[in-house]
Parts: sequence; C-alpha cells; structure tokens
Amino acid sequence: MFAFIIRRLIQAVFVVVVISILAFAIKQSVGDPVRAITAQSVSAEEREAFRDQLGLNDPIIVQYLRFAKSALHGDLGNSFFYQRPAVDVILSKAPATIELVIVASLLIIGLSIPMGVFSAIYPNSFFSRLLMGASIVGVSIPVFLTAIMMVFLFSVKLGWLPSFGRGELVDLGGWKTGMLTLDGWKHLVMPSVALSSTLLPLFIRLIRSEMMEILESEYVKYAWAKGLTRKRIWFVHAFKNTLLPVITVGGVQLGILIAFTILTETVFQWQGLGFLFMEAVERADASLLVAYLMFVGIVMVGVNTVVDIVYGMVNPTIRITGVK
Repeated sequence: MFAFIIRRLIQAVFVVVVISILAFAIKQSVGDPVRAITAQSVSAEEREAFRDQLGLNDPIIVQYLRFAKSALHGDLGNSFFYQRPAVDVILSKAPATIELVIVASLLIIGLSIPMGVFSAIYPNSFFSRLLMGASIVGVSIPVFLTAIMMVFLFSVKLGWLPSFGRGELVDLGGWKTGMLTLDGWKHLVMPSVALSSTLLPLFIRLIRSEMMEILESEYVKYAWAKGLTRKRIWFVHAFKNTLLPVITVGGVQLGILIAFTILTETVFQWQGLGFLFMEAVERADASLLVAYLMFVGIVMVGVNTVVDIVYGMVNPTIRITGVK
C-alpha cells in the first residue's frame, strides 16, 4: 500500500509540473508586461532596457525555472487590476466557490443515491421511467440556461429568491461565508441547484446502471438462493459494490464541477473564482489567469490523488495489479 501511495504522489507531482508549464506558457503569450507597466511616451530603448531588468530577454528555460521557483514560494506575480499579489486575490475569492461546490456536491450525493438505487431496484416502475426521461433532459440542458430559467421563474416572476450576489456575509478570520446567515442561504439556493443540475442526472444514471449490473451477478443470485433478506442483498451486497466506480467518477467530476462554476457564477454574479476568471480574461490580467489555473489545477490533482488512494484502499486488486 505504501508503494501504491508513493506512486500516486509521484504522478501528482508530475501533473502539477505539466500544469505549471502550461501556466507559464499562458503568462508568456497573454500581452506584454512591459507595455502594460510603462507609458506610451517611453522610448523603445528604455523598454528594451526594462525588459532586460525584468529578465524577459533571458532564455525560456531560465524564465521558467525562475517562474517555478517563485511559484513554490507562493509568488505568482501581482494582479494588474487589483494591485495585489494574485495568490491573495485567489484566496480571497476561493471561499465563495468552495461553499458553492460543497452545497452542490451534497445535493448531488443526497439526491442521486436514493433515486439511482430506486430506479435500479424497480426499473419498470412509473417513477423510474419518469426519472430516466428527466435525466436525459437534464443532461441536455446547459447549466447557464438552467440558471437563467431559474432566475426568470423564482426571482422575476415569483420574487422568492434573490438573483445575484452572496447576500449577508460573516467574516471568520478572513473566510467570508454566507452559510451562517439566512440571507446568505437565500442567495446560495439557486446557484447551488443550478450547478448540481450539471452532474445530478449523470450520477443517477451511473448508480442505476452499475447497480442493475451487479444485481444480475452470480454472487447476488447466490445471496437470493441463500434466503437473505431483500434489504441486505440490495444495500449490503449490491449497493456497496456499486460505490466503487461511483467513487472514481465522482473524484473526476468534482474537478469538472469547479470548472462549471464559471458559467454559474457569471449568471448569478457570484463573487467566486469563476467570476474572477471571466474578469481576468476580459482585462488580460495574466498573473491572475496563471494563479487561477494553478489553483484549480492543484485542487483537481489533489482530489484525484485522494480518490485514487481511497479507491486503492477499498479495492485491493487495484494496488496489487497497479492498474488505473
């Protein structure tokens, strides 16, 4: 098991290095920092001298190594717009996105498991057929369209929920959260539901298909022949083994969920990382783009590494064969 964990950690480090190379390439290609810093009246000779001073004329490999060294110390440059270290800006916006992803994930888990299990146990029931039809529609509708329809219905027409912002926040030592106020929860409802709609149909169908396949397996038929109770067969023998592929897919999809916050936060003007990314693109704020890419990339690598290790603990054949 120790060798399995070390192997996964080495792979994670390699992926982070690749992400840092991509981030460095983006920083090199987005605009000219000398032109952004200097005025138009500055001569070409002065600009060239300034480029030498900043090390922009050094070989690419030297510039990357300098970038990687600074990144290891948490320095990814200053945001041109905010006039603050890009990492500080990212960390100030991260709580909003983290809270949104957590609530959306809880909705996905809390709804997909009972719905998927029920539709696997009773595949021919009216509710199961309705659920499968609704899941196809849910997969087909993009998240931004779901968000716009929710704003139109619950904010414009019914006036039940606020349509933008995070509402009243509580500062917990630098972590500003809206989950401790009623107004914050009102603002959180629609964005989290809209975000969960992207993956909820997928997880329902995944749990249903995996559990239906396991219910047809030989060991489950043997359990029926032994006279075990239905609940024990469904929830101990079948559902337990259904979770193995769900854990793997869930870890990968969590990173995708973070990516989907860009559209959700833009519609609801949710002041998180996704909304910050769109602003950085519009302003060509290279340092902020790089910091966002590094942060999201490291989070995705970290989550997938943890999922791999957990999967290896749950399923010993994975770490023995070295597959996955």
